[in-house]
Amino acid sequence: MVKINYGFEKRRKEMEKKRKKEEKKKAKAEGKPSGDYDIVENPDAVVETPEDSTETPPAAQ
Repeated sequence: MVKINYGFEKRRKEMEKKRKKEEKKKAKAEGKPSGDYDIVENPDAVVETPEDSTETPPAAQ
């Protein structure tokens, strides 16, 4: 039976956390927004919201 190396898994997780923390710190220093969302390529584009639409929703039956 294979013995699980818990120390290796713990170290791997710690290194991943450290890497992510450093990436956030670097991004913050560069002035980039945080988060996992996409940056809009065309900020002047018009986005239609339900309040803006002229189409009325179908009536409930």
